[in-house]
Amino acid sequence: MIQVENLTKRYAGFTAIDNLNFEVERGEIVGFLGPNGAGKSTTMKILTSYLPATSGTARIAGHDVFTHSLEARRHIGYLPENTPLYHDMRVAEYLRYRANLKGVTGMQVRKRVADVLELCSLHQVERKLIGALSKGYRQRVGLADALVADPDLLILDEPTIGLDPNQIRQVRDLIKNLAHKRTVLISTHILPEVEMTCSRVIVIHKGQIRASDSSENLLRNRRTSAMLRLEARTGSDEARPLLAQLPGVREVAEEKDGDFSIFQLRLDPGNDPSDEILRMAVERRWNVRELMRRRPTLEDVFVELTHTDS
Repeated sequence: MIQVENLTKRYAGFTAIDNLNFEVERGEIVGFLGPNGAGKSTTMKILTSYLPATSGTARIAGHDVFTHSLEARRHIGYLPENTPLYHDMRVAEYLRYRANLKGVTGMQVRKRVADVLELCSLHQVERKLIGALSKGYRQRVGLADALVADPDLLILDEPTIGLDPNQIRQVRDLIKNLAHKRTVLISTHILPEVEMTCSRVIVIHKGQIRASDSSENLLRNRRTSAMLRLEARTGSDEARPLLAQLPGVREVAEEKDGDFSIFQLRLDPGNDPSDEILRMAVERRWNVRELMRRRPTLEDVFVELTHTDS
């Protein structure tokens, strides 16, 4: 569905994306991850023909986005990070207008608008002015707009921004249900959502792809640092520097909970200083309330891949 080869975008004195190569197969849900400024939005704007590339090629359903832009865009539903909406139009009116712009005709307009109002839980606000809606509802209107022409491919840039936890869950379930007949490329900072939603993850950093695999394989194959959580009453000891000196401890964060200190220890891959910490606690008479090792998560992999040179 998406084929990107040697895609590069340069500005004066700055390279936003550098020689990107990746593919997204039909029916996949792919998470496109990276820190701010990594090149995610630039890539998505190029794929949707909003921005020209400096060099390289990108194809949507076999159509080159530069030389056959209209054919490529007919396959795409795009939700940008900051959804442009007409605030003086009513929700259903706006969706009918957008459906017509996207080439939906006749009775199909009414059907598609009814379908996306239902999919995005917008029936209760369909007669309201968009400008009177909450940010969460406006985001759902943007998602309905992306879906109204029944595209093969959804490109979603931060689709859950501004939504509450219940709305985020609804959008996640919607995206998972859409994957049966659509391809989805989704950029988000909510990494647990990616783990629950996406079949594959692409991590981009400083304009280059650092990893492309399933969440499970990234966690299995990378020697990602784990975390230790220590909760202890350490008395007059300056415990943080003592813990930081232990072999295999990369960094230590500390916060207070009454008389207790809560330490988060990031570890070098393959290291577990739990025994040394317990010996130290006994020798220094610390009152340990909890010592727990947390397995690496996708967030830890993300930090490992994007932390260097940041």
